[in-house]
Amino acid sequence: MEQYNLGIDIAKTCFDVADTDGNLLGRFPNNADGIRKYIRSTASLKPALIAMEATGGYERKLALILHEHGFRVVIVNPRRIRDFARASGQMAKTDKIDAVMIARYAALLSPEQQTPISRKSFQLKDLVSRKRQLVSMRSMKKNRLEHATAHDIKTSINQTIKYLNKQITKTELAIDNMLAADEALSACAFRLATVPGIGHATAAFLVVELPELGSCNKRQIAALAGVAPVNRDSGMFRGKRMTGGGRSQIRTLLYMPTLVAIQHNPAIRTFYQRLVDQGKPKMTAVVAAMRKLLIILNTMLKNNQAWNPDLA
Repeated sequence: MEQYNLGIDIAKTCFDVADTDGNLLGRFPNNADGIRKYIRSTASLKPALIAMEATGGYERKLALILHEHGFRVVIVNPRRIRDFARASGQMAKTDKIDAVMIARYAALLSPEQQTPISRKSFQLKDLVSRKRQLVSMRSMKKNRLEHATAHDIKTSINQTIKYLNKQITKTELAIDNMLAADEALSACAFRLATVPGIGHATAAFLVVELPELGSCNKRQIAALAGVAPVNRDSGMFRGKRMTGGGRSQIRTLLYMPTLVAIQHNPAIRTFYQRLVDQGKPKMTAVVAAMRKLLIILNTMLKNNQAWNPDLA
């Protein structure tokens, strides 16, 4: 604990700040005035790192403003913080204790700082998230339509689906306009869309939800998406390699494009078929193909190049 780190426990209406020594430095309203007051009080402390949990979006505004004021910020999976607290023998859970545990976790384990996200990127993330919600709602309505028998109910569901279609189109247009206004993001999305199997919507989603794409090595990007195989060996036991963790929405998004790539991208198809011919279960081969596709996309952005079969 040589560096002076701070931990922040965030709730909807307020956030608590503590240091690694267990000192509660204050509770601040989670609004513009509270954040400004906190930044004024923190500037003199000069923390090496400010850590906070991912709390369903309540942390995003604070993280953005801290980034803009030059602070190093890291957002940590809350499950890791809780596991760290238990491993430290801290079974109690209060706002102060959580803030202290977050600070100590950052000091001891030195989590990597995320790439700073601009306000425009946050707006894009909100739009992409909204589109995902609308598509999910439309799928639910279509499923209900299959089982509806009364004419009035079918009419009502169809009207709702029609409305959702309009909202999805409107949201997609807003995403396209924001991407077009950002030359760097637009160029990244264009390069990704040159890969057989990756459509425009998938490319837009990736540059927004996986901003690390192109800045990580192949192992790091696979781990971020949760498609890196993890050993399950202990003593005499030798288990199967498993994947998991990371950002589940990335895996969900890449599943269908991977299936398309297996059919229409020669490099991915050859790779997938070789694994199947070796006796690998088809789902295992699909996940491996997803990992290979993601690594190819990462390499393309890292080298500023469009799709080339030689990349595989």
